[in-house]
Amino acid sequence: MSDNALYDSFFALHHGLPRQGPGSDSTTRRLLALAGPLPERPRVLDLGCGPGRSALLLAAEANAEVTAVDTHEPFLAELRRTAAARGLDGAVRTLNADMGALPFPDGSFDLVWAESSVFVLGFDRALAEWRRLLAPGGTLVLTECVWTTEEPAPAARAFWEEHYTLRTVAGNAAAAVAAGYHVLGTFPQPEGDWDEYYVPLAARADAADTAVPGMAEAVAGPAPRSRCGASTAPRTGTRASSCGPPTRAGAPARSGPGTSGRSTRWWPRPSGPRPRPISSRGSGPTTPGCRACRTWPRPRTARSRRTP
Repeated sequence: MSDNALYDSFFALHHGLPRQGPGSDSTTRRLLALAGPLPERPRVLDLGCGPGRSALLLAAEANAEVTAVDTHEPFLAELRRTAAARGLDGAVRTLNADMGALPFPDGSFDLVWAESSVFVLGFDRALAEWRRLLAPGGTLVLTECVWTTEEPAPAARAFWEEHYTLRTVAGNAAAAVAAGYHVLGTFPQPEGDWDEYYVPLAARADAADTAVPGMAEAVAGPAPRSRCGASTAPRTGTRASSCGPPTRAGAPARSGPGTSGRSTRWWPRPSGPRPRPISSRGSGPTTPGCRACRTWPRPRTARSRRTP
């Protein structure tokens, strides 16, 4: 099996889903409100946009000029079609680009938006590299996975230490301040945000034709690596099982191993226990599962304003 077959099958599972990562329109609107006053026609950069659920909302409800960036061209094509159908094609521009090598001049945007995508670069690198893109007084909105306790369960801590660095909300806020931001607020994503992603994804996984090259591995194995070299989802786990979104992954990235149903897989089966995600984005190899763990990281949304 080629890497391309796994990559194509992984994204085939996500095409046409209402979301490519945990989230909701209500959470996007809450984040937008947290961003505070914006210019009459704000310039918005949506990083890891996927097929554009957030980009379309920002264009329609914030009167924004949105530049939507992703590395998966079929998602960008879908976004262009949807924007045209809604009369928003003049407000949404797409760009196939690596979020770690963005071609924009300093101060190009009033709002940088990263729902379920910051994991691709990592929290600290993203804050450092994206700050220059903000105009004076501009705002960065993102979602990231955090610990909700100072003493995580040993199995949960061991899993995350191997795959992705987590902090508490206070730890991430301190890192943001150190990077030159003023933190305006944070809040946890509600449980319903996970259902909006995982329930349709579980149904898609159950119906997948595993005879297609790469599909069995896409359903049961680690996420493929994106064309820019980063894992399409950070590695995480859930009490049941879960899977991360593609290049976008949104405020947090999501996905993780676990055992559910008849085989090891990323997605919770609809008839199984309700998953408790441990990350806002991720994906990863099979792990012992941490079913006995009761301490899980939770996704956190945050808004930071660049300080001069």
